[in-house]
Amino acid sequence: MDNLRYIRSTMERAGSFTAVPGKGGMVMGAIALAAAWLAHGQVELGRWLGVWVAAAVGASLIGVVMMNAKASAAGTPLLTAPGRKFILSFVPAVIAGVLLTVALLPAGNRAHLAGMWLLLYGAGVLAGGAHSIRIIQLLGALFLVMGAGALFTPPVMADAWLAGGFGGLQIVIGAQIARRYGG
Repeated sequence: MDNLRYIRSTMERAGSFTAVPGKGGMVMGAIALAAAWLAHGQVELGRWLGVWVAAAVGASLIGVVMMNAKASAAGTPLLTAPGRKFILSFVPAVIAGVLLTVALLPAGNRAHLAGMWLLLYGAGVLAGGAHSIRIIQLLGALFLVMGAGALFTPPVMADAWLAGGFGGLQIVIGAQIARRYGG
């Protein structure tokens, strides 16, 4: 019995995290497109940030709920060894993003904030993607490219970069995941 437990545990740890919800990514992308449209009209930095924070919280909740639903539909608990690895690889970049946002907010450069968010989200997705399907790694790499672009363009372009990354990339890659990997 001990050998069977060891084999089962080893196989679970070696698996990949497949509960990434394509449809959830598409919904998250739609939220980001709406946020970009709303945020672009905000002159005051605090209101601009408020729009993006609300969108991030809403999209994150949808992502977690849909990830759990996909895992449940597959008959797999969300927090298997690959799921824990994915989450533990992704979350540090998000925490860094929150802390750096608070630290950089007084400078008020939207392009730097947008670039940083895209870069850190990309780094988190890329790190988590090491424990998931290959298309997640591609998504992370594309976010890194978008983030680099956002850093070196005028602040007026910040919302366009955020719309392209959190909106466009999430929708396009989400559709691919939904089509190829079931939901």
